[in-house]
Parts: sequence; structure tokens; C-alpha cells
Amino acid sequence: MIDAVVVGAGPNGLAAAVALATEGLSVKVLEAARVPGGAARTEALTLPGFLHDVGSAVYPLGVGSPFFRTLPLADHGLEWVHPEIPLAHPLDGGRAAVLHRDLDRTVRELGVDGPAYRSLLAPLVRGWPSLARNVLTTPLRIPTAPILMARFGLRALRPTDRLAERFRTEEARALLAGNAAHAGIPLDQVPGAAAGLVLMAAGHAVGWPVPRGGAGALTRSLVSLLEARGGVVVTDHRVESVDDLPDARAVLLDLTPRQVVAVAGHRLPAPYARTLEEWRYGPGAFKVDWALDGPIPWEAEACRRAGTVHVGGTLEEIAEAERAPWAGEVADRPFVLLAQPTVMDPSRAPDGRHTAWAYCHVPTRWTGDATAAVEAQVERFAPGFTQRILARSVHGPPALEAWNANLVGGDVNGGSPTLSQTLGRPVFARRPWATPVDDLYLCSASTPPGGGVHGMCGYHAARTALKRSFGR
Repeated sequence: MIDAVVVGAGPNGLAAAVALATEGLSVKVLEAARVPGGAARTEALTLPGFLHDVGSAVYPLGVGSPFFRTLPLADHGLEWVHPEIPLAHPLDGGRAAVLHRDLDRTVRELGVDGPAYRSLLAPLVRGWPSLARNVLTTPLRIPTAPILMARFGLRALRPTDRLAERFRTEEARALLAGNAAHAGIPLDQVPGAAAGLVLMAAGHAVGWPVPRGGAGALTRSLVSLLEARGGVVVTDHRVESVDDLPDARAVLLDLTPRQVVAVAGHRLPAPYARTLEEWRYGPGAFKVDWALDGPIPWEAEACRRAGTVHVGGTLEEIAEAERAPWAGEVADRPFVLLAQPTVMDPSRAPDGRHTAWAYCHVPTRWTGDATAAVEAQVERFAPGFTQRILARSVHGPPALEAWNANLVGGDVNGGSPTLSQTLGRPVFARRPWATPVDDLYLCSASTPPGGGVHGMCGYHAARTALKRSFGR
């Protein structure tokens, strides 16, 4: 009998497997795809010599993860590469709001809004290790840093547009709005500001780096570490039912609620299964990868040195764009999250060439084509961009879900992070990684702390299993 079987080799599944193997347990990971990694994979999507991150790309929560930071991933090939500027946000007229690693420099450049920005972010940046430990878990736990978390909560539980009222300039307001928009919920809803504050604090505290060589490098390092500790990863192995799994003392599912019901619903109590079936997925992503014959010609010089660029204009424009998917529409000017990894990692393209990656939010399961709208937004702030496109690869919501079944309807966060689904993810429980079945656990991004590449969903599920199934 195997000690533990993990279904799904995304970052959370691999994190769970590593945490269990570290305790001396025998672990087997089963992955449906031909390669492990889930949404953390790198592929040649366009032209020879160009490497693209099909799913996630930039990892502030990866480098800042309380669990990943304890692992010797560098010994297994992982190298974090930091851009000179973590994040830039262009505005019309060649302006840009810039998030530097140096908080003081960011404050100075924000001018009249500098003091308000410092008041908002400085405590979170100083307390980053405690903030990360307390945020990257279930919100139903008693915080270990109550004063810090009270300060965070008073701001995080406000709608983003209300929190932005402390700022007077378009730059500061746009910087907050762009970070909050990662959550995929309208800016007038809570707790979108929480995502924005965490990402901004991470940018100052630990940066927004990429793995050298692509997202797949993080996956390879986790697999290598797992194998070094006795674990096994089996690819091309689709699990249709938990009944078909090898005998194990614990089973951990790196699957969203829809897949959990599909493979294990017959073993779950009916009320619990119904709760999983009622889980609400968020807007889909429409993603474009480009092979470019040169760097993106941003008007704002800072954008040329940034690893990530938020393309969407003012807070008001971003708010309109992020409301549209919830109304079943796509904004004429969508908010575009763009990464340009070859700015700091030229190994991903031939000499002098570049890659870029971008997505916008669209209605779930949307089958339209937003390529022109995405590229028009980039062209707006980088005239001549479209002339540098050598090739492109497009993934709308159906294509993303076909590539990775956990991206249901194109949702990259494992479920909409509304307030109710943040507190009850996917159920209201102090240990939501456990199910009513003694040997069955959940470890996907549909459990706390939710979306993002940090491995903490898998880590918490493993700790829960260690206690309940193995008496550790």
C-alpha cells in the first residue's frame, strides 16, 4: 500500500507531494497531461527558438511562498530572475505608474500621493513574512499577527474603488486598480482590494520574478526534489474515479470542485457533494502569446524595463472593463495583464527577439476572439507594437480548459474569489482541505488560499492529511 496518492501535478499537487515525502511517506502523483506542471508549463507555441508560458508566468507569491522558501529548489535547478522594475502601468501621454522594489523610490515618484501610499503599504511590506503566513491560509483561522492582520483587513475588506479614494493622482489610483484586477471581480466588490494589497506588498518585499527558462523550470525543480525524496510522478494517467486509484492511506485531489464530484462524488455525503456542485467559477481568460522581432516599443520608458505591465488606463477604465465579463460582455478596451519575460530572461528567444504574454478577462466559456482588442490596448501605449509581431498563439476559455481541465470555463483562479467564496473555499470549515471522507483531501486552488502559484493549497492539505490520516 502507498502512503499517499496525489491526483494532479500542478504546483499545488506537487507541493502536497513534496510536503508528504519530506515526512518519509511514500507518494505517487498521477497526472493526466503528458508533462507535469498544470498551468505552470513552458512550451514552444509559435516559432522555433521561442519559449512561452502557456499558463502562469510571473510569480511574486512563488518567491514569497512560506512553503517554497523552505525548499532547496535552487539545488534542483530553479533560478529566480528579477526585472529591473517589477511592474509598470502606462497611462495616456507617455506617463506610467511604477512599482519599484524600493518602496521609498515608489513613494517619491508618486509625488503628492506618496505619503498615502507609504501609509497603506509600508506596514505590509515590513511585516511581509507574517502577512504571507496569515494571508496564504484559510481566513477562518485565528491570525498569528493580530495587529498586522487587523490593519490589513480594515483595508482589504473595502471595495477597490473606495480604497482608492485616498489617492488624488491617476497614477496611484491606477496602480492599485491594476493589482486588484488580478482577482477577476469588479472593483466595487470585496475583497478585490485584498489581492491588490498582497501583490503590491509582495512587489516591494520579494519582487515579481520569473523562473529562468520559463514556468516549467519551477515545475521541474519540484519534480526533481520530490523524486529525490522518494516520490514518483506518473504522466499520461487520467483518473476517472477514485475507485481506480492504488490502495493508499490518503488521497489528495488537485482538482476543482467540478472534477472532484466527477471522480469522487459517489463516495461523498450528498450535502457536501451538492455544495461542491454549487461552486461558482469566475470569468474566463483570453490569452495571447507573441513572438516578436524586438522589444515592445512602449512610450513610457519605465515600461520597457518592467517584467509585468498592466495595460488598461485609468481606474475608471479598468473598473468598466472588469464589470463587463460579469454582465456576459467583453469590454471594447479590456484590462490586459502583460508579461515580457525576455526583458530579464533572454534565453527564451533567439538573439534580438522577444516574447510577450497577455490575457484579459472575458465571460466564462466565451467562444469569441478578443485578439484585436488586446492588441489594440497594447498598441495604444506602445505605437508600432503590432508591426513587431512575428507570430501569435491564441487561447480562449475553451482552449485553456482543453489544455488544463482545472481551468474551468477559462477561470485561472479555481473559482471566483467573491467574499462568500473566499470565506468558504469550497466550504465553510476551519480545515477546508479535509472532506467528510476520512482518507480524501482537496488541494487545488479551489481551497484556501486560492489562486496564484504558491503551493500553499497543497501544503495545507498535506499538513491536514499528516495530522488526520497519519497521526503526525
